[in-house]
Amino acid sequence: MYSISLQLPAKPLASAAPAGRQVAEGPPRQVTIDGRAIEYRIKRSRQRRKTYQVSVVSGQVLLAVPYRTTNGQAEEMVRQKARWIFSKLDTVEARPEAPQFLSGESLPFRGRDLILWVQGVDRTPSGRPEVSSDRRRLLVRIPLGLDSATRQEQVAAALVAWYGQQAREQVESQVARWLPALGNGSGPPVHIRNQRRRWGSCSSKGVLRFNWRLSMLEPPLVEYVVVHELCHLTHMNHSPDFWGLVARHLPDYKELRKLLKEREAALPPL
Repeated sequence: MYSISLQLPAKPLASAAPAGRQVAEGPPRQVTIDGRAIEYRIKRSRQRRKTYQVSVVSGQVLLAVPYRTTNGQAEEMVRQKARWIFSKLDTVEARPEAPQFLSGESLPFRGRDLILWVQGVDRTPSGRPEVSSDRRRLLVRIPLGLDSATRQEQVAAALVAWYGQQAREQVESQVARWLPALGNGSGPPVHIRNQRRRWGSCSSKGVLRFNWRLSMLEPPLVEYVVVHELCHLTHMNHSPDFWGLVARHLPDYKELRKLLKEREAALPPL
């Protein structure tokens, strides 16, 4: 989800609906700007007083506005933010399609693309789907005789669990490496999570949480995320002092940060 909040113009807004009636999310509306159409929905709220918010969620544009905003005013808001909307829509369109978890698909691991190979077997040693890798492929062994939906579900679950374990090993190794320089007391608890909108986080109690998708990235990017979060043990903010601490240990952090954003946009939605 992408969103941006803005202050409404000072002039009074004309009534958009009869008093006392709550307006829900409206039907789709469309405006053409520079030859390109933007379809959007308007959601009016009595609780919203002075600001409006433009959001792009899964390729859909939503405009949240105060209750008395007219359709014409809403359209003008969309026109004002058209460049931002187009950039976010283009980002969504550029993302890879969701994998089908079939042999021959390409999946990233530590910055390299590996070919997925799904192999049906009578039984795995553990009795569960198993994943292994070499320099060229990801091999997933699953029981024979599964229908296509169950097969896809089991392959996906096995891969997510495997990526998570790989991420744990990478993250814990980097934490152990950097803790002597950036630690604040004993080693912090480290958790691997399915964080859709964050690569990592550090709580006020010093608990570190990392995204399992880190194992898809090049090792220097994993190192950057770990150093970033460890620096939060000293500075629980993104102040100049925080970035100064990051820069002292990773002088090229700006390049790594930029590369991380580029890689994020290219990862498959897994």
